[in-house]
Amino acid sequence: MSLFNVTAFAEATITLVVIMDPPGTVPVFLSLVGRKSPAARARAARQAVLVSLLVISLFAVAGQAILAYLGIGIPALQGAGGLLLLLIALDLLTGKGSSSPEVVEDVNVALVPLGTPLLAGPGAIAATIVFVRQAGGQLGSYVALAVAILVVHLVIYLCMRYSGLLIRVIRESGIVLLAKVAGLLLAAIAVQLIANSVRGFITGG
Repeated sequence: MSLFNVTAFAEATITLVVIMDPPGTVPVFLSLVGRKSPAARARAARQAVLVSLLVISLFAVAGQAILAYLGIGIPALQGAGGLLLLLIALDLLTGKGSSSPEVVEDVNVALVPLGTPLLAGPGAIAATIVFVRQAGGQLGSYVALAVAILVVHLVIYLCMRYSGLLIRVIRESGIVLLAKVAGLLLAAIAVQLIANSVRGFITGG
């Protein structure tokens, strides 16, 4: 029995990268913490990635049992994630989120929306649960999935950690613009998640 399934690793890595979209997190990340010090940005990036890694790992280990025990389906996760992202998007678009105290904002950035549901969102959680099912008890597939999750989160961290290089180019006005663009993109993602949730409830998925 192989201790590492290369095919499963490649499939899981590509799927999670597409769903979690590391480069796509940069505009949202900068719109939320672009005005903070480099140390604060680095801390926010680290916390967001750790939160996402914890959530994804939890659902990889016990996701099916958790959802079954609570009676929650993937459509419900999609709907909840969509509504949560929509609230964050409205804050970015209206500028209300900028008036929050710095400490509270740091915590919110790490937990919501970066850690979850933007990174560890319904799509990533559902994909992880599916890959666990596909592993079929094979140790090599489980190891490959674990490594894929770690690699994807490392890529996400590097994208956010060094996104500060863009600040030197875009300046303050660029950060404001990024906040509006990120808010619009988040709103679109939120609407799509809600639409997928409704479709899932209708079709019984």
